[in-house]
Amino acid sequence: MGFAAPLAGHALFRTQDLDEARERVAAIFCPHRLDRIGPGSGFDACHHHLEGERLSLNYIAYGAKTLIAPGELRDFYLFQMPLSGAAAIRNGADAYVSDPARAALLNPHRATTMIWEGDCRQILLRIDREAFVRHLAGLIGGQPDRPLTFSGAMDLTGPRGAALRALILHLVTEADAGRPALRPGSLLGRQIESALMTGLLEAHRHSFSDALHHTRGHEVAPRMVRQAEAWMLARIDQPIGIEDVAEGVGVSARALQLAFRRFRDTTPLAFLRDARLDRAHADLQAALPGTSITEVATRWGFGHFGRFSGIYRARFGCTPRETLREAQGAPF
Repeated sequence: MGFAAPLAGHALFRTQDLDEARERVAAIFCPHRLDRIGPGSGFDACHHHLEGERLSLNYIAYGAKTLIAPGELRDFYLFQMPLSGAAAIRNGADAYVSDPARAALLNPHRATTMIWEGDCRQILLRIDREAFVRHLAGLIGGQPDRPLTFSGAMDLTGPRGAALRALILHLVTEADAGRPALRPGSLLGRQIESALMTGLLEAHRHSFSDALHHTRGHEVAPRMVRQAEAWMLARIDQPIGIEDVAEGVGVSARALQLAFRRFRDTTPLAFLRDARLDRAHADLQAALPGTSITEVATRWGFGHFGRFSGIYRARFGCTPRETLREAQGAPF
């Protein structure tokens, strides 16, 4: 391998031992059959791996013609984008060839068998199955009623496929420059992961293509809003972010924001803030002697007293101090 391999700064292994390669790749993906087949030079495998939160970016080459048979992937979808060479793919009843112009997207609920040619080098995305389905739910405005199933090879030469390919290669280039955008706990990383999942859903044929193209992620049901409101109210005294709410109701953060704008003319976190203000107001009205405003504000997640006082007055027409004074019947 005389070339500068992608994601070299995130190398997991390089080996000429077939058993070691099988075990090391399985640790990231799943147990599988891996055999060298046909004539040619020796086996020379490498795997580079960059972990995200809901997906990972990988580079794999075997340096020999190989048979790979993982069966059902079960927990993840696998996107494979050849940089060189070709691979024969069978995923369930689908059979096709993947090459630099055509990517493969393997369904986890269908058995897979592949043959990689000796010069096949691939960029792979391992996408958590549950996360991918939640993302789809956010785009179509409801929970899928059947498995998300992709069909055939993905065209990487059309506008959507080419844009997706360019984004993936950009992420590889940034990682190679020491600026990896994908990493657990990164807000930017989550946004990029969402963009990748949306790109895959837009660029390839699947069982929800018609629903996705009909909704475009905007026509969402009011039920989503009610579920989010109930979810937040049940956890009103806990630290909550928009991603927590979206995950709690099984939609994307963007879809949730759009739904609240459309049906409530507000945002999810503004709804939560107002609900907490209502609780704080009720507590101040029923306060016993010795109760402090800071105690009540902190209880409902308001750590900055000045800001709490300002938004409280905007909502109730009086300050927290005035409410507490009236409740206790004496100067505060």
